Amino acid sequence: MSTRDFRNFDLLTTSVVLLDQSLRVVFCNQSAEVLFGVSSRQLEGSRLSESIGSVDEVEQMLHEAIEHQFDAKRQHLTWQLPTRGVTQLDTTVTAQRETDERLICIELREIDQQRRLDREERQADLTQANKELMRNLAHEIKNPLGGVRGAAQLLDAELPSDDLREYTQVIIKEADRLQGLVDQMLAPHRKARVMEPVNIHEVCERVRSLMLAEFPSGLSIARDYDTSLPPIHGDREQLIQVVLNVARNAAQALGGQGAIILQSRVARQVTIAKTRHKLALDLHVIDDGPGIPEEIRERVFYPLVSGHPQGHGLGLTLAQSFVHQHGGVIDVTSRPGCTDFLIRLPIDLKWSQQ
Repeated sequence: MSTRDFRNFDLLTTSVVLLDQSLRVVFCNQSAEVLFGVSSRQLEGSRLSESIGSVDEVEQMLHEAIEHQFDAKRQHLTWQLPTRGVTQLDTTVTAQRETDERLICIELREIDQQRRLDREERQADLTQANKELMRNLAHEIKNPLGGVRGAAQLLDAELPSDDLREYTQVIIKEADRLQGLVDQMLAPHRKARVMEPVNIHEVCERVRSLMLAEFPSGLSIARDYDTSLPPIHGDREQLIQVVLNVARNAAQALGGQGAIILQSRVARQVTIAKTRHKLALDLHVIDDGPGIPEEIRERVFYPLVSGHPQGHGLGLTLAQSFVHQHGGVIDVTSRPGCTDFLIRLPIDLKWSQQ
């Protein structure tokens, strides 16, 4: 394996270290340099235990690989890192037997990072399932619902008194409400996206004005913007809907009484849906409410799941669909006093410069 081949490892988001049969470092990629807080020049030619401290569990695993006890093995192991101290890492050791040099490869992932990647994969699968569910459900409901509303209108015209018409009006109004839900289910699939450079802070300001008009007393919405952020490539109306749905969810959780923060930051060298991006937008919608109930926390993006009595459980599902259509991810962390929805979208510099 040549040095040129080694450079391909710099494209990976995981930390990779290659060792020879004497367990000396032959190569480490850029991600490993960041993780260890040590340059590749300092690491190469040395033993890991000499450069980054005691790694007894890892040494044992490496010796087993050299002795051909396995081809690949993955465990959560405790590392002693120079900059972080004791750290649990998802550790995969592979014996590269197809090469003349018979190298040992160590691939490292932070546990939280691995959990996030697993969660993103589940979220992507969930979004596809939700899309099919909502599309099928909407079509199944739409035709009989139109028949119910039409029959109620005909009956309304035949009834002799206003007292009786109150009942038909209830049927018509409820049919219209259900039709509105059906339209929301189909919304992500009906309208083609109009992609253009979008200033995310203009989106946030639009949402802020709408929310303050909807909740005129008791709700405060603070701004914490990184004004250096370049435009992102997206559909302005869909992005407004995403932020509005998340902010409205927060306001409803607060009962219209509390504080919301709209916070934007730039993220560098991040992985979204297994794709590495040099730059990304991190947009946080943070509220100081009671938090998402634990029983629905893992299902908050599922359709028809809501923690609000009057909620229909579609707002966050639609937000997730729109975010995924933009190549991004949406996630949430929640505890009493702080719920933080993170919307992460890639920044494509070729669009940002237009």
